[in-house]
Amino acid sequence: DPNELKDYSGGRSYEDLKKFADENLGPTCGPGENIELCDEETRKRIEAYVKMSVGKLEGKIRNTIKNFEVELPIMKKVVAHLKSEKGGSAEL
Repeated sequence: DPNELKDYSGGRSYEDLKKFADENLGPTCGPGENIELCDEETRKRIEAYVKMSVGKLEGKIRNTIKNFEVELPIMKKVVAHLKSEKGGSAEL
């Protein structure tokens, strides 16, 4: 669980890291063999992506990156502006 990360205080050699990984880490949700580890919503999304062509999926990735890098900062500025105009209680 990414919300329960802890500092690793073990050795840094390959053997130490391998031992730690073997004892503490396991498979995670993802396409292929580990799809059964996913919750229903994630499984449906993965299955939809797997049906797409590589080109279509790469285009979707580019669009998501653009939305994150370009659109999100603009939207945050607009929200801040709206909140300041309305005294901090802008209805969105």
